[in-house]
Amino acid sequence: MSAHFPTLPAQVPARGSSLSRTVFKKIFLAQGWSFEGEFPNLPKAVAIISPHTSNIDAWHGFTALLGLGIKITIFGKHTLFKTPLKPLLEWIGVIPVNRSIQQGTTQQIIDFIDTQNQIWVGMAPEGTRKQAVSFRSGFYRIAVGANLPIVMFAFDYAHKTIYCLGVFQPTGNYDQDLEQILSLYAGKFSPKNPDWLAKPLQNRMKNI
Repeated sequence: MSAHFPTLPAQVPARGSSLSRTVFKKIFLAQGWSFEGEFPNLPKAVAIISPHTSNIDAWHGFTALLGLGIKITIFGKHTLFKTPLKPLLEWIGVIPVNRSIQQGTTQQIIDFIDTQNQIWVGMAPEGTRKQAVSFRSGFYRIAVGANLPIVMFAFDYAHKTIYCLGVFQPTGNYDQDLEQILSLYAGKFSPKNPDWLAKPLQNRMKNI
């Protein structure tokens, strides 16, 4: 079992208990899924996962994260924290950002990252589970602005596997770096709903 599910490295921000990690790891593996790839020992990173074509992606990702015991930080609209969802959002680890202020969402996130000793920011580059024409650049601008590496994960529904594809250090050239990031996904992903696969990933499937 352990050969198909990594142990969280010491520097990565952690959450949960030994019991919760054991329970969710068993749930994840019991569904026939595995988690492959070397998990990087980094205290701070931007983590991206693709493809995102179904609501069920969240379930598999959620059970994997809780099985690992990793603390992933997500940023959401501050207005959501004025609703009954606030306790749930805080438990998940969502941090509020105000999109209406002049400073801008990206800079708010970068400023928050700078205050942390350990933080992994989680983002889905497509920005939607339906077909995206392109990847949104927010994950990249945050990584560059905060001087963080990008850790890439992929859903492979054909083999019921989540892959850790490794670490990428952005150079500041978005178009060039995105091409290299996408090349690392080739052959390592398959979507739940092929009709909603983002176009950049469709092109990678054609090249496999």
